[in-house]
Amino acid sequence: MKRSGTADLPLHGGHVPPWLANRMTELGTAISEHILLEYGASEFLTRLSDPFWFQAFGAVMGMDWHSSGITTSVLGALKRGLNPRFSELGLMVCGGRGRHSIRTPDELRSFGMKTGLDGDALARTSRLTARIDNNAVADGFQLYLHSFVITKSGEWAVVQQGMNAQDHSARRYHWHSPNVRDFVSNPHDAIVGEPQGEILNLVDSRAAKAQQALLAIAKEPVQSSLNDARKLVMPAHHDVRAKDVDLKRLGAVLAVAHEQELRDFASLLLLEGLGPRTLQSLALIAEVVHGAPSRFADPARFSFAHGGKDGHPFPVPLKTYDESLAVLRRSLEAARVGRLEKLHGFERLDRLTRGVEQARDPLADFDAALKHEWQISPSVGGRTVLGSKRRPKSKADPIQQTLF
Repeated sequence: MKRSGTADLPLHGGHVPPWLANRMTELGTAISEHILLEYGASEFLTRLSDPFWFQAFGAVMGMDWHSSGITTSVLGALKRGLNPRFSELGLMVCGGRGRHSIRTPDELRSFGMKTGLDGDALARTSRLTARIDNNAVADGFQLYLHSFVITKSGEWAVVQQGMNAQDHSARRYHWHSPNVRDFVSNPHDAIVGEPQGEILNLVDSRAAKAQQALLAIAKEPVQSSLNDARKLVMPAHHDVRAKDVDLKRLGAVLAVAHEQELRDFASLLLLEGLGPRTLQSLALIAEVVHGAPSRFADPARFSFAHGGKDGHPFPVPLKTYDESLAVLRRSLEAARVGRLEKLHGFERLDRLTRGVEQARDPLADFDAALKHEWQISPSVGGRTVLGSKRRPKSKADPIQQTLF
């Protein structure tokens, strides 16, 4: 078992309004169900343990594309959406932010009683992953969020986040447990951070072997650690800029959505009479479901699906969001009765977009695409957390005291 990566994010304040939180629950659950049906629970946990995919997942759901709040909001949406359907989907999300993280061991013991798994062992694993990242690695970040996602077979992923109050930043840590044998056997892919003195000992005295393993890894050359780690570092600026986006990949999405011939074919693949704006969102959703890990190096691109609650890169288009959800729901409902053509339509849409990207070498006009989104925003129900549809200035929001 190894920690699979980290993500460094600007620390932002604010809240997720109910009109977006409810939609995030529905969309996050629908995307998760698509992945579970197509690839299985183990692959879904693999996705969650990838910091780049996780960031793209949150962006496609309409959250701030780069801020710390994406972690809490995504995990909260999954907990609300997946837990009531555990008997059907086989996944449970335990823990959360603040007081919810403290309840994680009790939730895991309860989970163990339901499934026959060793709840005490799971609770110990939860504590150790938290203490390793919070206490064993002196990187200046103190955990305030801990979520433990587990399948009925016992495979799990941990996503947890710490805060550095001095530089107003957050760090998200991802863990995954394929082939668990011994918790203290090479627990990390890498420990990456600025040198800040000696590594602290773990609090739990039962983790003596883990202490030794962590100290040994910390003495290895930094470059060897950097080569192994999956590390995402998000910029401080709040607005989405052209340099944050792979313009060739965005260009392929826009071509499929807005060029008549491609749009008609893409709509046919999903067996829907879909408009261009909905196709644009669905193409990015399809990539979240079917894309290879290498395609998530630019999470900001996925904010072109449903914008962001803060107006970056544009207001959340509620009409488009609801149309996307309706298409996802219909494909899942058809799949439940054995009709898989709509479910497979998303995979074909992803292949079509990648084919356009390779064959035509498109390059998006970023400024024109952004201007278009703001122009159509009123017609697609554009909404922000402040209710304003005016385009904000290209300036990062100030840090607030109420954190996600």
